[in-house]
Amino acid sequence: MKYSTNFFFALVASLIPSISAHGFLASIAIDGKVYQGNIPNQGNSPSPIRVIDDITPVKGAMNRDVNCGKNALIAAVVAPANPGSELSFDWHSGENTIWPHNIGPMMTYMAVCGNTTCDKFDAINAEWFKIDEAGQFANNLSVWHQQDLFEGKSVNVTIPQDIAPGDYLVRHEIIALHLGNEPGGAEFYPSCSQIRIASNNGTVVQPNATVSLPGAYSDTDPGIFVPTIFNPVQNYQFPGPAVSNVVIGVNGTSPNATNSTPAGPMVSSTPQASCTGHRP
Repeated sequence: MKYSTNFFFALVASLIPSISAHGFLASIAIDGKVYQGNIPNQGNSPSPIRVIDDITPVKGAMNRDVNCGKNALIAAVVAPANPGSELSFDWHSGENTIWPHNIGPMMTYMAVCGNTTCDKFDAINAEWFKIDEAGQFANNLSVWHQQDLFEGKSVNVTIPQDIAPGDYLVRHEIIALHLGNEPGGAEFYPSCSQIRIASNNGTVVQPNATVSLPGAYSDTDPGIFVPTIFNPVQNYQFPGPAVSNVVIGVNGTSPNATNSTPAGPMVSSTPQASCTGHRP
């Protein structure tokens, strides 16, 4: 019996039960100031990153843990930020080395911490709005922006300029799709960090649409179940809502162009990078 190359690599990927193939958010930098997270089950040092108790991915779009990660705990620190601050996310594998996946989107959400501070806020009540989404490089659909993490780099996202002051959760999410050619195969890696945005002296835009998580995704969404994932995906559809009007702004400016028009890297020659979507 003959099997396609894509089937072979997908089968190999599914048979590798290494902790290096999973991971967590190791640190977040806000305007260059780095805040370290905690390795799951290995400490609870003060941090704005809500610590999870398991590095394995969240499975199932309606799983409660798709919110902030597996059994995520409220963090002790609320880190200062400003409208327009640059956030830098550094993800590591379960062995605390560089991120093991490179196929699938990355998305960033924010939510107001209700009428309390974020170090007292239950994220299951969060009303999320999307501020960023990064998929494939426009000039090379074979390569996803997640490749940057796979190469040991961080990924950067900008807080909207026109955002109201207050306490917010920032939810950065990776959806690894190396098994996304089967329903329920997608791997969700969400992480939530607590920030406090200083007063905004300019225009403030209120989000026009928010979503709940879980609730915003389905396992059959075209951006989560992708039968042709090992081919260049044409017109990829991001899961969840569109990027919020808070990012687009009152002047009708576009969301971050870095997600749609940058010059991408060459396709990696490493077989795991170009075919399986994770390191063995």
